[in-house]
Amino acid sequence: MFARLARFVVRHPWWTIVAWLAAAVLIITLSPKLTTESDQGDFLPSKYESVQAIKIAEKAFPQQEDTSSLIVVKRSDGKPLTATDTAKVDRTANTLNAKKPPTVQNFAAGPETVAANKAVQVIMVPMKGTSQSESEKQGDAVKQIRKDLTPLLKGSGLEAKVGGDVAGFVDNEDSFNKSFEIVGIATFVLIIGLILLIFRAPIAAILPIVVIMVTMQVAMGLIGTASKIFGFSGDDSLNTIILIVLFGIGADYYLFLMFRFRERLRAGDDKKTAMITAVDRVGEVISSAAAAIAVTFLVLLLATFGVFSAWGPALAIAVIVMGITSLTLFPAIVSLLGTAVFWPSKAWKKQPKGTISAAIGRGVGKRPAMAALLAGIVMLGLAAGALGFKADYDFAAGFPQDTESAQATKEMEKGFPPGLTTPVQVFIKSNNGQPITQGQLSSFSQKAKSAPGVGKVQQAVPGQDKSVARVDLLLKSNPVSNDSITLVKDDLTPAVHKAAPQGTRAYVGGQTAVFADINTVNNRDLKVILPVAAILIALILALLLRSVVAPIYLVISVLVGFAATLGSAVYVFQGMQGETGVIFQLPIILYLFVLAIGTDYNILMTARLREEAKEGHEPRQAAALAVQHGGPTVAAAGLILAGTFSVMLLAPVSMLKQMGFSVAVGIALSAFVMSTFLVPGITAMLGHKAWWPGHGDEPKKTKGPDPMQDQYAQSGYRY
Repeated sequence: MFARLARFVVRHPWWTIVAWLAAAVLIITLSPKLTTESDQGDFLPSKYESVQAIKIAEKAFPQQEDTSSLIVVKRSDGKPLTATDTAKVDRTANTLNAKKPPTVQNFAAGPETVAANKAVQVIMVPMKGTSQSESEKQGDAVKQIRKDLTPLLKGSGLEAKVGGDVAGFVDNEDSFNKSFEIVGIATFVLIIGLILLIFRAPIAAILPIVVIMVTMQVAMGLIGTASKIFGFSGDDSLNTIILIVLFGIGADYYLFLMFRFRERLRAGDDKKTAMITAVDRVGEVISSAAAAIAVTFLVLLLATFGVFSAWGPALAIAVIVMGITSLTLFPAIVSLLGTAVFWPSKAWKKQPKGTISAAIGRGVGKRPAMAALLAGIVMLGLAAGALGFKADYDFAAGFPQDTESAQATKEMEKGFPPGLTTPVQVFIKSNNGQPITQGQLSSFSQKAKSAPGVGKVQQAVPGQDKSVARVDLLLKSNPVSNDSITLVKDDLTPAVHKAAPQGTRAYVGGQTAVFADINTVNNRDLKVILPVAAILIALILALLLRSVVAPIYLVISVLVGFAATLGSAVYVFQGMQGETGVIFQLPIILYLFVLAIGTDYNILMTARLREEAKEGHEPRQAAALAVQHGGPTVAAAGLILAGTFSVMLLAPVSMLKQMGFSVAVGIALSAFVMSTFLVPGITAMLGHKAWWPGHGDEPKKTKGPDPMQDQYAQSGYRY
């Protein structure tokens, strides 16, 4: 099949390119855009209590804020606030209310906003709006408030800082933008630089960048169309993830093709024959790898968390489009360019001698058990760290701490519980629809004061529907820390349910409760997704290799690689750097980039092992030759992909650093440990049994004397 496809593409390259570009123009211009959501709570199923609390709030408190900021006021000399000071703060709030921005509901001050120790007073600034345009207006409002505060407090001996969620976004927007600029520029420089170093040819280095960028536009068009047909939407990070996935697998497949094309040119084939043979040999590898990754992504449809289930079809479409591009557009363009793609280098003509990959191959071939054992010890040792994994939901802690919003939070905590900015919202709802009485609310508030982790109970607020009331609980500790989330899930929520007045039910909501439910959903999703993905990958490998044995140890190695990568992150960030945890999305990110994309390298190496066996080589020799010939491709692809992620370490944001480090380590383990040592070593040890019950390693024909066998024999090699 791939030979026929290759012959058509190579013999009719212009038809292929024109047809591809025509389809691309139609798809890009006619397809709708993918819609995205930014609120993580929107992706939780309705059965979770935090979501039910949100629904109750929408009906009973239609004016409730969507987000908030706060102004923290203190004396410049650090002394306690006086009555004159608090009166000035109240007047300032009234003045700000007189000309409040459209997205601001009000500026709330008063006796209850003064800290008991008089260290600070806060002005609460609730805001409405969740859309992108409204978020931008909220940011503009924060900037305007900061400008207005300076003249209002001039000469009063008071100073103010604006903090809270919106202010934090404003302050860290530059950090994020700079981070993505750094990562984006470094990624392009790295990909072009490394391919340039490998082939010493500018055309070969620039070609994949251009093709992958166009492919992404086509993929996004098809994803937008699919989202309208099947009714799914992604979160704000989906576009970035699709970009990284396409550059990752696109660079991989391009290198798979180009290394084999160069190999055939060195063997004496003309440019068209070389490309036809290259597509014929790697076509099955690319299609199987793309199928495995697409299926792995589609397994995300089983996720309960809506973000992940939306990622599934979008990423699967992107991978399939990239697979088609790699088997049609890349070969068509390169077959036209021929050897000019390697200009001005002449290195493509020379057969390398005494390479590192050849030396590694000889080592694996001679001592496969030792190679597999050492690789296994490394992987299992790192995987043990995954047992200490703790999720971290505190995004703010990962940003620079010298911003005004970060300083405002620190000042606020001198007089109020940390939970002031993110209260646990408890909604008391009558079972029979009767109004909630003041006595019931007083009873609940009194009991809630002694609930686990509660630092302060705010005054109850009746809803528009009198059968509902809201009581805010301020936590003693950081409301988005892992400890607080665990506290809310395991201790506070049961205590609140127990404290609900007779005839009512208490619903626990707020951001901490949302994160607690996300934690539960994530744990459930990973327990479902990982086994199903493993089974499906094994089935694809079984079809590719016509074997039952090889897919078993290949899938186990990939799962161990996933655990080893997570363990590496735990060792570095929780152990060495003393972080409270690693970002809660990390396991699913590793699923996407390590378990899914890392499978590419195993498929490539195993296919090469089978190919060498079919050429008549015995198992150990086949392993040596597979590492010698396939190793450079895997190493180059792994180096580029790992290097691409490692540039995220340059970002000043902890979340991006954790992502970059972890995925880079995972790709490196997949390429340089699993595919180079573990998989060839196990395959060589098992020998013909690795391909049972099929005959995937059965020689195609009887071969004459093999010079490679003579070379091994002369060097004392035994097989």
